[in-house]
Amino acid sequence: MDAKKILLVEDSRKDVDLTLAALDEHHLANEVVVARNGVEALDYLYRRGDFADRPNGHPVVVLLDLKMPKMDGLEVLRHVKADPDLKRVPIVVLTSSREEQDIVKSYDLGVNAYVVKPVAFENFIEVVKQLGLFWVITNQAPPASRGAAI
Repeated sequence: MDAKKILLVEDSRKDVDLTLAALDEHHLANEVVVARNGVEALDYLYRRGDFADRPNGHPVVVLLDLKMPKMDGLEVLRHVKADPDLKRVPIVVLTSSREEQDIVKSYDLGVNAYVVKPVAFENFIEVVKQLGLFWVITNQAPPASRGAAI
């Protein structure tokens, strides 16, 4: 199996730690790259700043929080889905927001899935595991998102 990377865009250290633990426990990604805000996420995707020297290729999925400093998740989604080279990269919003406007706006911008973070620890771990199983193992990624360079 090709090396599969997940880009986790999350500013909460607790949620980052829980997500990494769930993915690691189930061996669902060779590498999880963590971006703490939307600016870092775009730097990773566009290979600039601290990520200028990273290998070519896109993550198999982006797990994207909405409420973050510097640039929120909706703005990241707007940039990625408007870019011809990035628009096929699957993006899953993983957020605590149940606000209807956030859900509608996310789908209007082209999100692939919208998941509300469960509050209970066990439920959060299970949700991340299911997301990882689907997006890393089950889902057939578009050709531009596959390959050894990922």
